[in-house]
Amino acid sequence: MDNSTAVDHRRSRPRVGHIQFLNCLPLYWGLARTGALLDFELSKDTPERLSEQLVRGDLDIAPVTLVEFLRNADDLVAFPDLAVGCDGPVMSCVIVSQVPLAQLDRARVALGSTSRTSVRLAQLLLAEQYGVRPDYYACPPDLGVMMQEADAAVLIGDAALRAALHDAPRLGLEVHDLGQMWKDWTGLPFVFAVWAARKDYLAREPGVVKKVHEAFLTSRDLSLEEVGKVAEQAARWEVFDAELLERYFTTLDFRFGPDQLAGVREFARRVGPTTGFPADVTVELLG
Repeated sequence: MDNSTAVDHRRSRPRVGHIQFLNCLPLYWGLARTGALLDFELSKDTPERLSEQLVRGDLDIAPVTLVEFLRNADDLVAFPDLAVGCDGPVMSCVIVSQVPLAQLDRARVALGSTSRTSVRLAQLLLAEQYGVRPDYYACPPDLGVMMQEADAAVLIGDAALRAALHDAPRLGLEVHDLGQMWKDWTGLPFVFAVWAARKDYLAREPGVVKKVHEAFLTSRDLSLEEVGKVAEQAARWEVFDAELLERYFTTLDFRFGPDQLAGVREFARRVGPTTGFPADVTVELLG
């Protein structure tokens, strides 16, 4: 094989995004075990940056935050039975507060800058459940920095886990789980991110998209079957022990079925007109 052919082969691999949070580890851990990882050109980044890259066309397939998926639903198709969400507590999307949530009207609330979906969900819950309109401002997701100037903070991902499980109890702060708050309010699961392909890429490479979808489903199922091993390996480089990580991985909901779709539609109905997409936005799933 000459060099030009080798380059063409590399370019033919799908450009796939990877969120650098613990909550996605079970979806990617199995890819290395099955060897499917070698078939992807993988890009690691934050949820918001991966979403932007997918929308721009710099990625072919990627996890995309729910808000950005709904804003760009005309150009994207979601993978069925694959998401990051919860059906009750999520553990890693929280409001940490120095005062009861009902006392946050006009109070300063710091918004972690890593997820538009969790931020919009927090704003919705505070407004509709507690009737408060805080003074929101963006801030890096560092609880210590946030609490210097704010009465409450919205955190997601690994920073939220550290804040909720380590820092907040030590500082005497309240922790409110956004997934549980949504479940208590609506009775529905919540989806924070879906996996999606660009429709133009799907039109060109339908077989590749199908294989990537199947690879992720296989990876997820393998990881959950061996979740103790996944947790043990992750604990080697994390501040959390294996027992806690196993509880976290099994608390998360990686499905995207009818119940999850109902949760997505309810969220869209409540926030769509003020967030940049129709309340009745159509969610197209890969056939």
